[in-house]
Amino acid sequence: MEENLEITFAHIYPKLLNLYGDIGNVLTLKKRCEWRGINFIAEEINLGDEFREHDMYFIGGGQDRQQVDVACELQKHKHFLTEERDKNVVFLSICGGYQLLGHYYKAQDGSELKGIDLLDAYTLAGNKRFIGNVTTQIDYLKPNTLVGFENHSGLTYLEGETKSISTILTGHGNNGEDKTEGARFKNVFGTYLHGSFLPKNPHFADYLIELALEKRYGYKIELKPLDDEIELNTHKNLVNKPY
Repeated sequence: MEENLEITFAHIYPKLLNLYGDIGNVLTLKKRCEWRGINFIAEEINLGDEFREHDMYFIGGGQDRQQVDVACELQKHKHFLTEERDKNVVFLSICGGYQLLGHYYKAQDGSELKGIDLLDAYTLAGNKRFIGNVTTQIDYLKPNTLVGFENHSGLTYLEGETKSISTILTGHGNNGEDKTEGARFKNVFGTYLHGSFLPKNPHFADYLIELALEKRYGYKIELKPLDDEIELNTHKNLVNKPY
């Protein structure tokens, strides 16, 4: 059980990438740690700041102009962040941030916005915007569903050892073709689920916290259960909600 534990956390470029209430994901992680007595030490990393080692990173979604600025900045830190990934540091990335952790985003004019290759994935600009509620099936957690709201036109495709987080039940997911949603390689996670994502999926938030603690301390730590009646009722009410 938790006793004198802590997690160090970095919110990457929050002033540029914070659409659709993505800050709610940070607040969820913070409160779920604090409610268990886990010290949650958080900092922001903004343009021009240096990176230092953490147990967990979060990067949200943004508009096209902001994504270009962030993509250029991330290239400066690609080697460091690759080393962090290979140490099993936890990353959660949403929408535009998710795309930037892959190889590239290719626009309709053929130009490419380079990513930092933490995920073996690439994104192509699509002709249709996917906007609506999403429910997916995830086989290794209980409840075995994830819910959220997607709003993207990018089509993301996974390759190699990068696998989807879950399988689409309602909505379009990564590309509207292969029923995949999100991506994972090691402890790097990407998803198109907004809303915010973690408040409605407390079981996934706890999974990320467990992975961050295991990375920090070298062994699996059992989290104390919380009263999640409100969160899980909200989750349940959104399962398979019409798209």
